[in-house]
Amino acid sequence: MANFPLLGLTHVLILLSIPVTAGGLAYWARRDERAMAAGRYLLGGFLLMNELGWYGFKLYKGWFQFPAGLPLQLCDLTLWCTIVAALTLRQAVFEFAFFTGLAGALMAVLTPDLWEPFPSYPTIYFFLAHCGIAATLLYLWWSGAARPRAGCPRRVMLLLNGYAAFVAVFNAVFHTNYMYLCRKPQNASLLDYMGPWPVYILTGELVALCLFGLLWAPFRRRGMVS
Repeated sequence: MANFPLLGLTHVLILLSIPVTAGGLAYWARRDERAMAAGRYLLGGFLLMNELGWYGFKLYKGWFQFPAGLPLQLCDLTLWCTIVAALTLRQAVFEFAFFTGLAGALMAVLTPDLWEPFPSYPTIYFFLAHCGIAATLLYLWWSGAARPRAGCPRRVMLLLNGYAAFVAVFNAVFHTNYMYLCRKPQNASLLDYMGPWPVYILTGELVALCLFGLLWAPFRRRGMVS
C-alpha cells in the first residue's frame, strides 16, 4: 500500500466524501417524502449495482472460489443489509447495518486493507463500497428516514457475535480467515494495536461495544428514539 499513504491527500478527500455526500443528499431529501425516497433508492441502487459489478469482475477473473473467495466478511453482510435497509426501510435490518456498518466500514476506510495498487479497479471498488455503506446509513439517519429503537445496540451485538461464531466454525473447518478471526491482515490496521491473537478478538469486542455506545449516544435523549 506504498502508493496510498494513510491520511494522505487522496485518503483525506475520500474520507470527506462520506459526510459531504450523506449531508448533501439529506439536506435535499428533507424537502418532501418523495425526495427522501429518491435519495435512499439512489444510494441503495448504487450500492447494489457496484456490488453486482464487482461480482461480475470476480467471476471473470476466477476469484469466486470455494472456500476462500466467498462474501463472508462482515462488510459483505453489512453491505447487503445496507442495501436492503435503503430500499425497504426494514427496521431490524437498518439497525444491524447502522451499528455494524458505521463502526466497521468507517474503520475499514480509515485503515484500508488494499491488496492491489491504487487506483486499480479493486481498490476503487473497495472505497466505493465502504464509503457507500457509511454514506447511505448516515443519509438514512440525517434525512429522518430511519432511526434506531431502544435496546438495539444490545440486540445488534448479540447478532454480530452469532454471525462471528458461524464464521469462526467455517474458518476452522475450511482453514480460511474471514473477519480476520485467525490472523491479522497483512497491511497496517487498528488490529495491530489490540494485541496478539486471540487477544485482539477480545479487544475488538470491547472496541465494538464502545463504538456502539458512541453511535447510540445521539439517540439517548427522550424523543429521539422511535
